[in-house]
Amino acid sequence: MMVLKLFGIIFFCGLLSPSQEVLSGLSCAVSPQAMKNVLSDAIIHSGLIHQHLQGLVVPNIMGEGSPLSSPTSITDLHLIKVGVPKLSVMLLPGIGVQLTIGAKLQLRGNCLVGLLSELIDILVEVNITANIKCTNFESGTFQVVTEDCLCILGAIKIKVLSGLLTLSVNELVLRQLTATLPALLCPVVDIVMNLVNIHLLSTLNAVIPVGTAGTIHYQLASIPYTSGKFLGLDLDGVVKQVGGSTIPHDSSPSALPPLMDRLLLLVMRQSFLNAVLSLVLQLPPRTFPCTPDVFSGASRLREAMLTIAPAGCSACSGTSPLSIKLVLRGNPLILLEENKASVKLSVLIQLFSNHLDGSILNLLLLRADLALNVRVSVVGGRLMLQLALG
Repeated sequence: MMVLKLFGIIFFCGLLSPSQEVLSGLSCAVSPQAMKNVLSDAIIHSGLIHQHLQGLVVPNIMGEGSPLSSPTSITDLHLIKVGVPKLSVMLLPGIGVQLTIGAKLQLRGNCLVGLLSELIDILVEVNITANIKCTNFESGTFQVVTEDCLCILGAIKIKVLSGLLTLSVNELVLRQLTATLPALLCPVVDIVMNLVNIHLLSTLNAVIPVGTAGTIHYQLASIPYTSGKFLGLDLDGVVKQVGGSTIPHDSSPSALPPLMDRLLLLVMRQSFLNAVLSLVLQLPPRTFPCTPDVFSGASRLREAMLTIAPAGCSACSGTSPLSIKLVLRGNPLILLEENKASVKLSVLIQLFSNHLDGSILNLLLLRADLALNVRVSVVGGRLMLQLALG
């Protein structure tokens, strides 16, 4: 079951009031640090933010001058370099996620002060803060809305080849960039977040094959929600057999345990696991020959059967080899306890012999109820359940 692979890259926004009561097959709590890691990969390390900033062109900066300073114009001002951005995430209960991106932008243009024309480099620190909300939930999808975007400029360094810069030019650049950069950078954040939404949301609507037995279809059951400590997600897990028939499972309310210092907490309800086990453990009847070359106790088993055979049963004392048939009865049931899990199986055991004329003599029919211990592990991003007799 490739369950855990779905949850590495999905968490970046939330909405509505915090609620820990869930009704789906699976639930997940994601820490702010995990969200930061995911968003850093999707926005920064992938180069997405750099890609959409490269075409940034800043309007011309014009200063009329004064009796003490010459007229100034800075034209063709464009972005030539973006320092490695830094990203931080804060959860806003009942609102969503506050995203902050800090970066250093290097701009270059032509500067004309009076009659002196030369290249100008402007290095400016910017911090862009925006609230990310999810709206319009329908059929496992939602839209991302960027609100209250605020762009704050930090330190500004200006360089020209001559090294001659007046205080008035510094003030002019700071004033003009403060007025123009927010209108240029906030739309970039909005575009980037919508692209991230399209990419990450696809991981929440996935059909995972379970061998040749069927599939599990995961999708969001409701819109994500935020508390002060985690982002919560409820997922529907529809378990289908080959042919399209759905294996039902009950969804009863349960509470997410504390996240503690974990990055991610995934909760799978017992009813969902039972549906998956019913899909995986569809074992066909198996028949085994009860002969000495296969089963060392075959002779003793035949002798034991003769002692309990009804009086006057001449067919019971024949020499035809015995066979054992095992049939799984009903669906397996997993039981979850604190630090312990077990699987209950009911098996029908049929002991019979085949006569030379093709007839079958049933000698014994038993029902065995088995309790198997479950060992849970995660290997290569897959949830593994190992079953063994206690």
